[in-house]
Amino acid sequence: MTDDKLAVLIDADNVPYKNVKEMLEEISKNGTPTIKRIYADWTKPTVSGWKNVLLENAITPIQQYSYTTGKNSSDSALIIDAMDILYSEKVTGFCIVSSDSDFTRLATRLREAGMTVIGFGEKKTPKPFISACDKFIYLEILNSTEDSESAEEPETTVAKKATKTKKKQEPLSKIDARTVKLITESINALADEDGWTFLGNLGSFIIKKKPDFDPRNFGFPKLLPLIKNISKIQIDERETGVGNIRHIYVKVK
Repeated sequence: MTDDKLAVLIDADNVPYKNVKEMLEEISKNGTPTIKRIYADWTKPTVSGWKNVLLENAITPIQQYSYTTGKNSSDSALIIDAMDILYSEKVTGFCIVSSDSDFTRLATRLREAGMTVIGFGEKKTPKPFISACDKFIYLEILNSTEDSESAEEPETTVAKKATKTKKKQEPLSKIDARTVKLITESINALADEDGWTFLGNLGSFIIKKKPDFDPRNFGFPKLLPLIKNISKIQIDERETGVGNIRHIYVKVK
């Protein structure tokens, strides 16, 4: 977790409400959400599901009426607020939650001002918005861990919920040749004279090249388990003299 103060701005018209708790937990790993606002025309029945989770998660709803058919005035309200917050200098980063490409220019402008921009959206999010962010996280990988929680409950409780338990979620992506190339080229770019790269630096470098890269997209909780499934990469675990802390290094075979 970093010391960044984050403004969380949510486009309720273009993201589902079911993953709010998991999303806020993910945001907390990247900093402290000091401002949390959500934008919609709350007179519409299509956003009624959000109303039940706003108070629970201390998110401030911003009412924006749709004055013209076919125009999303909530987008404009979010953008105006983002610029106001930027000039207030109260935060060091933004989390923009939307699957809409309309926020591409906003993300670019915020980064030009030195802000960290983390995007959240569904897999259908257009690439331009993803590329405009420092980091982009797909909401689908933040689904509640219903299966793992069930494993810790009493057997009778699990039996009662058996019909309701979801099947194990399939990965959003597979480790294809393009992914292997991205990782191996990144290793070589950071490698020392012997070809070794520190794993901690590798993850950050890949995200700079591909903001939506996340091991969870491929069904792995961390980068190391993902790399262990790529035969072209050699792994070396080195222990330091202080506290026996392990440092992981990787190398292309």
